[in-house]
Amino acid sequence: MKEILRQLSEFVRNTFLILLVLTAGALAVYRLMMLQIVASDEETPAVTNVSVYSQVMPATRGEIVDCTGKPIVSNKIGYNLIIEKAYFPYDHAEGNDILLSIVRILEEEGYDWNDSLPISKVQPYTFTTTDEKVLEKLKTDIKVNNYATAENCIQGLMTDYRISDAYTAKDQRILAGIRYEMLARSFSMSNVFYLANDVDIDTVTRIKEMRLSLKGVNIVEEAIRTIEQGDIIPHEIGYVGPIYSKEEYDKLLENGHDDYELSDMVGKSGLESACESSLRGFNGTKEITVTNGEVSSVAVTEEPIGGQTIQLTLNSDFQRELQSLLADYCTHLRNTDRECRNANCGAISVLDTTDNSVLGLATVPTYDLNVFLDDYDSVLNGANTPLVNRATDGLYRPGSTFKTITATAGLNEGIITGTSNFYCNQNYKYIDTMFHCTGNHKYLNVARALTVSCNIFFYETGLKLGIDRLVQYEQLYGLGSPLGLESGDSGGYLACPETFDNLGIDWYVGEITQASIGQSEIQVTPLQMSVVASTIANEGIRYQPHLIRRVWNNAMTQTISETEPVVAASIPVRANGLYADIEQGMIGAAQTKMPNQYDLNHLGFQVAIKTGTPQSPRGTDSFVIGYAPANKPEIAFCAMVEGGKNAKYMVRQILELYAKYYPDTTIGRALKS
Repeated sequence: MKEILRQLSEFVRNTFLILLVLTAGALAVYRLMMLQIVASDEETPAVTNVSVYSQVMPATRGEIVDCTGKPIVSNKIGYNLIIEKAYFPYDHAEGNDILLSIVRILEEEGYDWNDSLPISKVQPYTFTTTDEKVLEKLKTDIKVNNYATAENCIQGLMTDYRISDAYTAKDQRILAGIRYEMLARSFSMSNVFYLANDVDIDTVTRIKEMRLSLKGVNIVEEAIRTIEQGDIIPHEIGYVGPIYSKEEYDKLLENGHDDYELSDMVGKSGLESACESSLRGFNGTKEITVTNGEVSSVAVTEEPIGGQTIQLTLNSDFQRELQSLLADYCTHLRNTDRECRNANCGAISVLDTTDNSVLGLATVPTYDLNVFLDDYDSVLNGANTPLVNRATDGLYRPGSTFKTITATAGLNEGIITGTSNFYCNQNYKYIDTMFHCTGNHKYLNVARALTVSCNIFFYETGLKLGIDRLVQYEQLYGLGSPLGLESGDSGGYLACPETFDNLGIDWYVGEITQASIGQSEIQVTPLQMSVVASTIANEGIRYQPHLIRRVWNNAMTQTISETEPVVAASIPVRANGLYADIEQGMIGAAQTKMPNQYDLNHLGFQVAIKTGTPQSPRGTDSFVIGYAPANKPEIAFCAMVEGGKNAKYMVRQILELYAKYYPDTTIGRALKS
């Protein structure tokens, strides 16, 4: 028994010793391994991924102001809702949830979001445009076949961006639209995406409260384009909008700065487009450093430089009252004369005769730029096409106002003199066609013919001139081609064999009779006819009309450039008393009796005018051109009413308005009340 107990005790002791040795060995091995691992860590540092991206800081766009410095288009500090790639989830499903959360807030606050996807908002999906270039870009961007349907495009976006079938059809379309907009705007580390613009402080507050759950969503305080006076020459001012196509982007790079981004707002029409390189300014940049997927630093590397300020030649208050004058006169005609019940449209152009700077451009109907930007369709579909600027782009026969050009050519070419007489008995036969005059004027010279607007005198003059010489003088006066206004203007065309050929009409030699009195196939703009009046006032010197007076730096503390008078053409005066005879006839026309409220006598200075009642699809239009004072001209003008009468009745009111806003002039002092 003792032996058994001894053996058992020995076995236990040996087993314990063996376990102790094994445990010690294991601990030694573990310690050695840990030492190796630590040593390895000390020798090989952790891998760090660092990326640096450059991001654009938009420049403040330059303002557009009137001649007194009053803003027409300016900027305000506002809040834009952006998404930044550096913080936005890489996982599309997570990103979609964030986008929908933001959309819910925008919907509740009454805001839209940027979505130019040309596909209907509801099923069955259809394309909302027939523009092949737009559809081609869409299909190329989302990598679907050219024959893909709208449904195919939506499905492609849903697949690419993991837009779940669990979402409602409405939410699927919302996400598809935003995702495409992000794609089209080149959303990237260096290019933020503007989801919504100019949101109010309540919306800002709600978004900031949810900031932690809205990865990549941010509010930036930026200068936002603001229309201060949307009713002032909206056609000429134009508007800004995002870059819509690669072609537009490439053209901008060719014509100006080399730092455009697809997210930029650029001028789309009018002066906003024509002066893009001046208004735009220079964007700044900031550098974003991303370390292991997290933004580690942001530093401004170049501050933005604000765009230049464009100062116009017109006074916005004068322009507004000129616009009201024209609208009121059209209304008066419709209400008082059954023959003028369709007198819904017209135009007025007023120029400074010293350099043809534009003092006023009125067109009826017109629109407000703010309404245009908020509800484009209401303007597009407005009665009588308000998007057409009848002052610069409306094309009309000038009628008898054109006789001033025929008179210039006849006198200067020696076809007639100031004392030449033609006989008018109201009827005039040329070859086998009988033409007529509005009166039986007997013998009369050129001045009298202009005063009474005798057709027969100018039939005779035109036939003796020939069409080539008549066209030459028309072109010298600026007809038949654009005048070069900064915001653009139409050129129209002249009544001549070339035009007839282009229109597919036969030209007959007798057509010159009608061409000589501003009928036939001639089309001019009211702006062109005001330039004709100014050129007569300047005795053959034609200045290029312009809307821009000066260009300033952004703060309007330094003049960058100033528009100097540009002589576009000069009529070489070869006939003694050339313009004296024409002016005499135009003064006579202004002295004809009119109702007291419109009368142009006893103003303290003489006025020179020429009227016209050209035939048109509306029956007849009513034109007047002229300048004042006749002996030392300050302004030239043209007024026109489609399907109206007596446009000359607006002349006195034009002069009175000019006197009101330009009191330190001859006209202003004479009409001072």
